[in-house]
Amino acid sequence: MSKPKKYSKINFKPPKEVRNAAKRGLELRKKFGRGGLTSKIAGKLGIGSGIVRATNLAKGDKLSPSTVKRMYNYFNRHQKDKRPGWSNPSNPSNGYIAWLLWGGDPGRRWATKIVKQMRKADEKSKKKK
Repeated sequence: MSKPKKYSKINFKPPKEVRNAAKRGLELRKKFGRGGLTSKIAGKLGIGSGIVRATNLAKGDKLSPSTVKRMYNYFNRHQKDKRPGWSNPSNPSNGYIAWLLWGGDPGRRWATKIVKQMRKADEKSKKKK
């Protein structure tokens, strides 16, 4: 993964709480057999795969700037899925499992922080030109 020089001071490695949420999402998906799209289905829809994302996050892989932006966009699109009872331990919703696959609430906070840092670097880069 190469990133633009303007992002050299940004840490694209997901923090522990994001990795843990993704691991939990993978566990729930395995247990309940649902939640999150496979890469094949997601590719047909032209969107990111929750399973692929969770695997990258759980391993602590450094992500590309475009992947972090996809995470940020995912959370903004799916915030509406958060409803009372969605995280019921005996029957979590598909949306809850998918949310965890993308890093859960910690993932949302982290992606938002990284996107803000990228925007700031983008603005600084424009001013130099």
